[in-house]
Amino acid sequence: MEFLNQLSLFLQSTVQMGTPILLGTLGGILNEKVGHTNLGVEGMMLMGACMGFMAGVNTGNPVLAILIAGLAGALCSLIYAVITVTFMGNHTVTGLVLTIFGTGLSSFLGQDLTQANLPSSVIDPLSAITVPGLSKIPVLGNMLFVQSIYVYISIALAILLAVYMKHTKPGLCMRMIGENPGAADASGINITAYKYAHICAGGFLCGMGGAYLSLVYVPRWQEQMTAGMGWIAVALVIFATWDPMKAIFGAYLFGAMRALGLKIQNFSFPLFGKEITVAAQFLDMIPYIMTIVVLIVITLRKKKEYQAPAALGSPYFREDR
Repeated sequence: MEFLNQLSLFLQSTVQMGTPILLGTLGGILNEKVGHTNLGVEGMMLMGACMGFMAGVNTGNPVLAILIAGLAGALCSLIYAVITVTFMGNHTVTGLVLTIFGTGLSSFLGQDLTQANLPSSVIDPLSAITVPGLSKIPVLGNMLFVQSIYVYISIALAILLAVYMKHTKPGLCMRMIGENPGAADASGINITAYKYAHICAGGFLCGMGGAYLSLVYVPRWQEQMTAGMGWIAVALVIFATWDPMKAIFGAYLFGAMRALGLKIQNFSFPLFGKEITVAAQFLDMIPYIMTIVVLIVITLRKKKEYQAPAALGSPYFREDR
């Protein structure tokens, strides 16, 4: 019975740790589906965490705090869009600069926030909701039915994004731009508008992901509190093969690995008469190792649905079409 309780709590932590990764991954998918490799997810998440916490402390309004966090991420992604869409700058370098910028600016703006506390008017609405009856289900009860509304919103956003991408005309146009922007342009699609809209929407989701940490998971502000989750989200975009529904599974899988790393820090076991210690850092490597394996498998299988958008990372010059 004790084992089942521990397993249930572990699965609950898995979902909690996977939620910011899921939102960051959805933001990355939106960027890459219009052909832009945005490595600035970590910076956007940090800005969202900082600005969301600042708004929560000063306004006491959880909805406003989340919106400001998303707008902070969107504003960062707007900078990226101006450089890569309008001025056709290098996507990789610009994304890396955005991460450095977001990390530094969030640390600067958050200097006076480390001792601040969120008011109960923000904490209480975002705390875990216990669904009567369903929360008593063995093992899965805590995982699925004792969570913050933020968790349910992230899942709903993933489902909505999947429907948008696969079953709507704007979603089809978005995918077409990522595959062949020249053909999309010739079809009358406004390439620039679509790129700006989806890059900024992706930034908004990344900002929301960061705000989950400072408003729900901790909840307080700490410098570099994302602890590499943005980079995991970048890797998970590939792991999920640019599919929002697979991103849900992948985010919780990666969340489980992070939760496992915290659960069995410096775990030791006897082997051939010696005490072997498994460092938590080794467990942190597993998501990236899995991503490399998946990337190799995708490359070997060569199925179209598993491949990155054909125009990913390539600036679009209209005169070349």
